[in-house]
Amino acid sequence: MKLKYFCWLGLMALMGCVLVRPQPNQYAGATPLVWSQRLAASEMARRGDSLAWQPGGKAKWDYAAGLFTLSLLKLNEIAPDARYVNYSEKAIGSFVSPDGEIATYKPAEYQLDAINPGRTLLALWQTEGDRERKCFFGCANLVLQFLQQPRTPDGGFWHKQRYTNQMWLDGIYMAEPFYCAMGPYLKDPTSAYDEVARQIQLIDTHTYDARTGLHHHGWDAAKVQPWADPVTGCSSNFWGRGEGWLAMALVDVLDTFPTNHPARAQIIATLQKTAAGIVKWQDAQTGLWWQVLDAGGRKGNYQEATASAMFVYALAKGVNHGYLSRDLIPAIQKGYAGIIQNFIRSDGADRSSLTQCCQVAGLGGAPGSGHYRDGSFNYYISEPIVANDLKGVGPFILAGIELEKLGAVPMANQP
Repeated sequence: MKLKYFCWLGLMALMGCVLVRPQPNQYAGATPLVWSQRLAASEMARRGDSLAWQPGGKAKWDYAAGLFTLSLLKLNEIAPDARYVNYSEKAIGSFVSPDGEIATYKPAEYQLDAINPGRTLLALWQTEGDRERKCFFGCANLVLQFLQQPRTPDGGFWHKQRYTNQMWLDGIYMAEPFYCAMGPYLKDPTSAYDEVARQIQLIDTHTYDARTGLHHHGWDAAKVQPWADPVTGCSSNFWGRGEGWLAMALVDVLDTFPTNHPARAQIIATLQKTAAGIVKWQDAQTGLWWQVLDAGGRKGNYQEATASAMFVYALAKGVNHGYLSRDLIPAIQKGYAGIIQNFIRSDGADRSSLTQCCQVAGLGGAPGSGHYRDGSFNYYISEPIVANDLKGVGPFILAGIELEKLGAVPMANQP
């Protein structure tokens, strides 16, 4: 038996392959999959049924809940557990009536944020079939929003009706992976794929900064917003989670974007360019990323959990699917280890928390209101820092899944 083992190792060496397997001790004594399971269980217990809709309740149709429940369904694929599906059904499926009407969803607001929970609906329908047919009807209702979504002069989706002529990085994640995944169920799938590719190309063209390798958080086509540069129309800083939304959008879109579509190569190239910028600004000591990405040493800035989890997920998934170079593996592993060491807190009794999460950030609002979101450095560091924000919990669970996959298969050396 030992002889066979050493012969296998020798064959791997001759083939120029290395086995990249995460060591449990590297991640505080647990594998990435176990960490994902721990935080999933902890968050389900903390939240209870608070995410589910009921008349008179406080729950709303929300993109963060959509991200969390999608991560549970992805976790179920690699480590089946009926609790993940049941929780997602109650949290997101509870909003949908038998004919697909979605409680608290307001189509006339044209919020791209409101599209994102549709990914959970689609996954529930694909998992449960006819039992969750209402979820597919809900997806069909969400797709209708794209037909009348307000646009910039060159065709970019406004982030919301009230954010006139504005594209945000966030919106690419909220809309494009869902629209792409719905392609096979539409009368004209090609038009959906073409639209997804166009939205990605537009946000990259308007917000990418070659000097830093990063993307500005938002772009105002009219160049009239107080936060917008009068020449470029871009906001002034590089927000960590904004870049994270874009990175996750790119790897997720590629799951269902046709391999024979002419724009697929460009989407992969955009992902590769984005990944290079992300790694460029990774903190050398901790492996983490900062709230304002290119200002790590500036007073008031802090290393932030949601962006760090998003980056590790997107980079690891990109490598697993062959979109990104395996040379990124050390950066990925260092980033994940940094999250475990610096952001994960034990709450006892097998409960875990994800700390140091930026609660919210955006652009605009009412000038003079006392909290105008001007896109400045001081604005981004002023928003509340909380634990267990779902915009970090979901990506952390997804990151663990991809790290587990990264360590489970032989990885050929980069030629």
